[in-house]
Amino acid sequence: MKIYTKTGDKGETSLLGGTRVAKHDLRIEAYGTVDELNAWVGLLSDKAAAHLNVPLMQQIQENLFVIGSQLAMERDDLPFSVPQLQVDAEKALEVEMDRMDETLPPLKNFILPGGHECVSYAHLARTVCRRAERRVAALWHEENKGADAIVYLNRLSDFFFTLSRYLSVAYKAEEIPWKP
Repeated sequence: MKIYTKTGDKGETSLLGGTRVAKHDLRIEAYGTVDELNAWVGLLSDKAAAHLNVPLMQQIQENLFVIGSQLAMERDDLPFSVPQLQVDAEKALEVEMDRMDETLPPLKNFILPGGHECVSYAHLARTVCRRAERRVAALWHEENKGADAIVYLNRLSDFFFTLSRYLSVAYKAEEIPWKP
């Protein structure tokens, strides 16, 4: 099987089910941004593995693939199964955030992203996650698709913020408060 198909050379791609749509279609934007987020999660996991819950990071990546598959599915009656996001998938994120938060100083100000390479990667994941959430929310409002993904992505962006703070402590990086 060749990786290149040439079927997208005119600015279109196929949804799961075969319908051709423009590559700038809202659905493609939504699952493309989820895919971009997955790549950032992989980089963050590679760089900061010593300070991460690696099984949870892998589960996050798997959940992002599930979300992408769901968003790419054009209808529910496909002749093949598409994985479903686990009920309450965001609960594992909440448990890990609570665990990390117990070790963090109280947050009194907004903080500037940065301080260490891994902290910055966590912030990049957070901001791409927020963009993915906005794209999926737009898709939900237009096509009523992606409600579970919105909840998960919302919690995931909070997770990446908490993780950025946790990594600041782990790497002894200073959190610089924003002073308006």
